[in-house]
Amino acid sequence: MSKKPLLLAAIAALATLSCKTEVPVPEIIPQPEEITVNEGVFKIAGAPVVIGEGIPEAAVKAINDFSAQVELVSGKKTKEGAPAVSYVLNDNLGAEAYALNVKKDGVTVEASDFNGFFYAIQTMKQMLPPAIYGSVPAKGKWVLPCVSIMDSPRFAYRGLLLDCCRHFFPVEEVKKVINLMSIHKMNRLHWHLTEDQGWRIEIKKYPRLTEVGAWRNGTQIFRRGETDGVRYGGFYTQDELREVVAYAAERGITIIPEVDLPGHMIAALASYPELGCTGGPYEVMQYWGVHKDVLCVGKEETFTFLEDVLSEVMDIFPSEYINIGGDECPKVRWESCPLCQKRIKQLGLKDKDGFKKEHYLQNYVTARIQKFINDHGRKIIGWDEILEGDLAEGATVMSWRGTKGGIKAVGKGFDVVMSPNTYCYIDYYQTKERDKEPYRIGKYLPLEKVYGYEPMEGMPEDGEDHILGVQCNLWAEFLKTEVDLEYQLLPRMSALSEVGWIPKGTKDFDRFRASLDHMKDIYEQLGFTYCKAQWGLVGLPGHEIPARSAEELDTLDYNKVPFMEQ
Repeated sequence: MSKKPLLLAAIAALATLSCKTEVPVPEIIPQPEEITVNEGVFKIAGAPVVIGEGIPEAAVKAINDFSAQVELVSGKKTKEGAPAVSYVLNDNLGAEAYALNVKKDGVTVEASDFNGFFYAIQTMKQMLPPAIYGSVPAKGKWVLPCVSIMDSPRFAYRGLLLDCCRHFFPVEEVKKVINLMSIHKMNRLHWHLTEDQGWRIEIKKYPRLTEVGAWRNGTQIFRRGETDGVRYGGFYTQDELREVVAYAAERGITIIPEVDLPGHMIAALASYPELGCTGGPYEVMQYWGVHKDVLCVGKEETFTFLEDVLSEVMDIFPSEYINIGGDECPKVRWESCPLCQKRIKQLGLKDKDGFKKEHYLQNYVTARIQKFINDHGRKIIGWDEILEGDLAEGATVMSWRGTKGGIKAVGKGFDVVMSPNTYCYIDYYQTKERDKEPYRIGKYLPLEKVYGYEPMEGMPEDGEDHILGVQCNLWAEFLKTEVDLEYQLLPRMSALSEVGWIPKGTKDFDRFRASLDHMKDIYEQLGFTYCKAQWGLVGLPGHEIPARSAEELDTLDYNKVPFMEQ
């Protein structure tokens, strides 16, 4: 036989291989820990569901809801005998982990708990057309790519702080934020509910907290010096709070309430002035910042108040943690208050280590409240100021003033949630074009910097087990509307979700940025506002304009642009 036909056959085979299109990796945020893509697809429209024994009831509901959603948007009823989606309990998988195996002839989902099954569903949804998040039938390729995924989170705590005190957001908007968190496999909503500028949680034993403390007579505009003079406020009833707690739990999210103490309590003092050192009068703050008036901790009535409030809070929120704040508490009133000075003398507090004795009075408050919360089967978490003094064992520290607080806490053996303002404060500007952006509190925190955050940087090697996770914080001083809120969240919240989920050393901004093209379609399907700087536009919806070039930005004189000081 001639060698020529064999040569031609070999060339043809090579040509066929070279023309074969590589199977693309699905665009999923956060990216799964391990993913193998194979040829082919599974037709999920019309696929029956098989639910194995022992799967948690909450997971069964999530599975059935997903099946019903596929049926709704695809317009195809379940076809008996068709290849199925099978859900199997696998106790060998860790908490929140899942295994997803998609083949042409069926899908197998394995997990050991509710969150694992729920996250597998979120991954499948992201591999489908964005219309899966809609509420009407839609055309599309209702198929899953054939993949094998093993996935689990890097950190157990993956959080978002939502400030509803500086500006109040209704229950439906809070639920929208929870929906967004669930898509990104985030599992802790830190709900900031008390502040100088507004008390947002109904406390039945102290009705004036919402009758008086939930309302202010104006709101600061721009930097300082004036307010709009418009009465503003709102609060959540206990029934509404329980409704949101249940809604979040159905999506794998625990809500951690914050009652900030002993500072940031002007709204409470306006409601009950006898709790302050001077007796008032006090007015719910119209301006942002830190107020010198704080709770009088020389009075036993103050601790009765705090314990009563926290008892009602713990009755509403079943979370393991209760956040007690502890940040930004001036001591000036305690220095001149006879009752606080009496307490200091009784406790034997002295000036030491460069701090006045009043400094250590806050530590007394923290320890006393921690014992009360511990006695009720809960734990405290607070901002890194709670490290000032002798913090009792079992407390968890949230590092916000950069990363130093977290490093210090780990060195002392405390668990930590990393939330440094340098990487995680998404109320900051997200582009350099501040004259084109909506007015914000200041500083510049681009998407790339959020994504590049490494929570273990600077940590002692033997202390890494103390890092529970990460949290991005959305403070609401200048977020007047739901549009403002969502614009600041997205897409930086998507970036933070990968910081908390994927293994150390595996982040890839180019891959993440490419996946954002699909994620923004999901934002739009769900009706979310988002910053379009990554797509060459700046400004709120309806006001977007092309971004300046890098060369133009380098020559801008920001002294001529009004924004908060750095």
